[in-house]
Amino acid sequence: MLYWFVRFVFGIVFRLIYRQRVYGRELLPERGPLIICSNHINWRDPIAVGIALPLRYKIKFMAKKELFHNPVMAFLLKRAAFPVDREKADFGAIRRAFKILKEGGVIGLFPEGTRSKTGKLQKLQEGTALIAGRSGAPVLPVLVVGPYRIGHPLRIIIGPTFHIPNLDYRKREERKAQLEAANRIILENLKALDPAAGDE
Repeated sequence: MLYWFVRFVFGIVFRLIYRQRVYGRELLPERGPLIICSNHINWRDPIAVGIALPLRYKIKFMAKKELFHNPVMAFLLKRAAFPVDREKADFGAIRRAFKILKEGGVIGLFPEGTRSKTGKLQKLQEGTALIAGRSGAPVLPVLVVGPYRIGHPLRIIIGPTFHIPNLDYRKREERKAQLEAANRIILENLKALDPAAGDE
């Protein structure tokens, strides 16, 4: 009930203050498993993406562990997120993601790993590619087009789902090459949503 109420309030606030608009809802799958893959331009992104997508998804975002140090924040986040240690390969967080997907759930990931200061897509970390390639779950690309400015339209653009080829490596070099190839697929799908791409 609390999660529904908070989401409802943020939905109103974002539509009024940021004039949030969502495009591509017709491309949304009915159910999971599903990996939401979004760019990252602002700390508000999880809220914007979360309220743009169906309530039935019950998205679990992977969020930096520091946010959970505050008891009040941890209480609010636990219904919609789980922690990840960005300073190392957090296999516990990855296992949690696999578990959610195996149960038919939906996870939200920001493959850049940190916010972009310029708003442009940055180099992607390996985590999203690894989870997508190992789980076989479809990936839903979502592009947040800001800025977050009062009265300025905030656009959430949804693209068609895609799959990352199954990862099958035995050597470190093979792992690196396959993850880089997977990241290129993710990046291409996100760039394809950018309305400004044709102007570059």
